[in-house]
Amino acid sequence: MTSTASQESAMRLILPLPGNETFAQRLANAGGWELGVLEVRRFPDGESYVRLLSDVVGKSVYLVCTLARPDEGFLRLVFAADAARSLGARTVSLIAPYLSYMRQDRRFRAGEAVTSRSFARLISSSFDRLVTVDPHLHRYPALSSLYAIPTNTLHAAPLLADWIAEEVRSPLVIGPDEESEQWVSAIAERARAPWTVLRKVRHGDRSVDVDVPDLSAWSKRAATIVAKPGFRGLPPTSIPMRSTQADTPRFPSEATPAPTRPVRSRREGTSALPRSNTFTCRSPASGWSRS
Repeated sequence: MTSTASQESAMRLILPLPGNETFAQRLANAGGWELGVLEVRRFPDGESYVRLLSDVVGKSVYLVCTLARPDEGFLRLVFAADAARSLGARTVSLIAPYLSYMRQDRRFRAGEAVTSRSFARLISSSFDRLVTVDPHLHRYPALSSLYAIPTNTLHAAPLLADWIAEEVRSPLVIGPDEESEQWVSAIAERARAPWTVLRKVRHGDRSVDVDVPDLSAWSKRAATIVAKPGFRGLPPTSIPMRSTQADTPRFPSEATPAPTRPVRSRREGTSALPRSNTFTCRSPASGWSRS
């Protein structure tokens, strides 16, 4: 690393919100950045206390926080951003592996709030830049249609495809619904595997029927289900894999696997469900590792 690059790295500070410490540590290690510390707690009445224990003066501050279950911790994230700015940070950016409030992108019924736009305004007013992974754009062509700040969208499909091609023999890539087709088709094409998607009929927020297409043509293939973040109650930012192979697939050396739990299936031959919430890649343009 040159002296200039070393100086630039020294002026970048990673600050993890609670629950994001491991991911933030990996980012700091990969980029040679300083890892800072936040003190966060709740008062008896439920209000949040936020204190920055690291010097932010003149530094580019990156707050790391998945936005899964955003209502529980969004205010402390905004408080941390505001504190960093008022204490002299040069810029304040948000690294959110999972970007929430993309579901409600229009009014389906009279009187509904279009929360994707409301949330985008809140984020844009608190941060200078947003970095996220595969946001659920659907009816939006790009995040720039929503956010008033620069955004970086990273894509997991190439990494997932390479993992499937290496670890799963004769894979069949399956998406959880029609909206996942854009990701599933790209993954399958790169992995040189057939693909299909399930069909969902939504009766309410928690009532969904899933129609499984005829898979008999691929009966000898290992079904690899690639679920979107947050699908059917799975933790956002996790990317589950289901395999019919007898051996449990290995995780890539740079992945951080979450605990494996059993899968209940009506079909025979379904193994445990290995899951990972981190796939690391390196961005030549920025010189820092992103997951």
